[in-house]
Amino acid sequence: MIETSKETKAQRAERLKAALNPWSAYAEIERFAREGWDSIPPEWLNTYFRWWGIYTQGDGVGAVGGTGGEGKAVRYLLVRIRIPNGLLTAAQTRRIADLAERYARGVADITVRQNIQLHWVRIEDLPAVIQGLSEVGISTLGSCGDVTRNVTGCPVAGVDADEIVDASPLVQAATAMLNGSPEFYNLPRKFKVSITGCRVWCSYPEINDVGLTAVRHPYTGLTGFSVRVGGGLSTDPHLSRRLDAFVPWEQALSVVKGVTEIFRDSDVLRQSREKARLKFLFLQHGWTAERFTAELERRLGEKLEPAVPEIAPDDVYRDHVGIHPQKRDGLAYVGVAVLRGRLTSQQLRAAAGLAERYGTGDLRATGMQNLLVLNVPRSLADELARELEALGLRIDASPFWRGTIACTGSEFCKIALTETKGFAHRLVADLESRLPGFEQHLKIHVTGCPNSCGQHWIADLGLEGKKVKVDGRLVDAYYFCVGGAVGAHQAVARPVGYRVAASEVPEAIERLLRAYLAERGAGENFRQYCAAHTDEELRNILAGELVEAVERDVALARPPHGVDG
Repeated sequence: MIETSKETKAQRAERLKAALNPWSAYAEIERFAREGWDSIPPEWLNTYFRWWGIYTQGDGVGAVGGTGGEGKAVRYLLVRIRIPNGLLTAAQTRRIADLAERYARGVADITVRQNIQLHWVRIEDLPAVIQGLSEVGISTLGSCGDVTRNVTGCPVAGVDADEIVDASPLVQAATAMLNGSPEFYNLPRKFKVSITGCRVWCSYPEINDVGLTAVRHPYTGLTGFSVRVGGGLSTDPHLSRRLDAFVPWEQALSVVKGVTEIFRDSDVLRQSREKARLKFLFLQHGWTAERFTAELERRLGEKLEPAVPEIAPDDVYRDHVGIHPQKRDGLAYVGVAVLRGRLTSQQLRAAAGLAERYGTGDLRATGMQNLLVLNVPRSLADELARELEALGLRIDASPFWRGTIACTGSEFCKIALTETKGFAHRLVADLESRLPGFEQHLKIHVTGCPNSCGQHWIADLGLEGKKVKVDGRLVDAYYFCVGGAVGAHQAVARPVGYRVAASEVPEAIERLLRAYLAERGAGENFRQYCAAHTDEELRNILAGELVEAVERDVALARPPHGVDG
């Protein structure tokens, strides 16, 4: 008897993608809405829906409630709205608020890729949500799946007083080129693009598959871009490699397309779902920046100009919170810190109204899960700030409120081990009480599992979700990683071997921050303090005693298709 080998996860994914371009099958979604949940076949629930920005929603227990590292789903959907460059109008914001109120229990979450997510959407209501978004010029298309995800950029592009160039037109053009195109519906895995013209790289080119950062040529004065490729986090963090290339504006789209084609055509990346991101060309297949440049030039049919010197941001905080002058005299933008990115429909609707009343109706979502109102007369900015504060949207916020990021967590995600949004809220309140005078910027990123949707690898303090037994029962816990950074001092956060129940995290952070305040040198920031201490020293400070290192166990399940937003 001849045994047939079981189809692998990668083989199944490739078979399904070869069989159907989900972007061409919207009629199926309409049919499911008419016929109900039981009419949806598994290949749509687990694969094809994602091309339309849709996931099945977890039951609130997370991964431990199911088998094979993935929890159980309920009969509701997570719907991710694609917001290129984070650009929103008041009309679009108000429409999202209306849809959230009617179909998503009144809640919307800003993600780390400038998207907005809705939860609790029924299959019967899905076409109404998609149509409602389409009427105001936005879409869920391509915000999940093995495609180019939301193209991110500086949220204050076009108004930033210090920007090199407004790169948002390139973000929109790249979106039009890649999203919905039959040429690019079948990539090996998700593909992330960042294009920014700002000096602080607020869209994190370091962790994107391709990142373009604006730079001026020192001899010609021409504005162009540096190019980085192969960035990504998850269970194998890899900061992007800079190519030896200066790319003029008019060549930027061709370069983005060329990098995407290299990824699409790399069959070696289609053999394993766990090793399918572009970064694995560098991590496992021997590629170098030089080889990548040569292949890119072959596809372009021309040599790229050599790279020029650039100044990477040096410990710059990238959250845009506060009142900031715009490049046009007399105008400012006002940024509010949205703790864990969570907004109510009432807050969204009110923010849209305030943007119209005080500005031009322009809002922006940021990569730190915040919201901005643009084009506000400087004389009215303080008044607007007070109105936003009255909505619970802080401008004068503590470093803990400003710097805390949280992924979706087990509340809605089937992969997560821990609940993150409520935990982040409680953590911030606790730290504000414990350390009321703490003033330094600090990034605390909470992620519910090892896949780093909360980007804990680039945080000052990265908290990775785990489970531990306390009095015989499993409880949420977190593993500490410290010293992550981007920009001039880019580094992956170091796992220091300390894991503790979620209830004990605030006290551990307090011990570490008090030690930092007591021991720091003149002008020494928290990143520098962590770099000057060993893992053992930091672990013992966190614990308040000498403790042995605990191994960081990696994910048992496949990395998710892209619940990182």
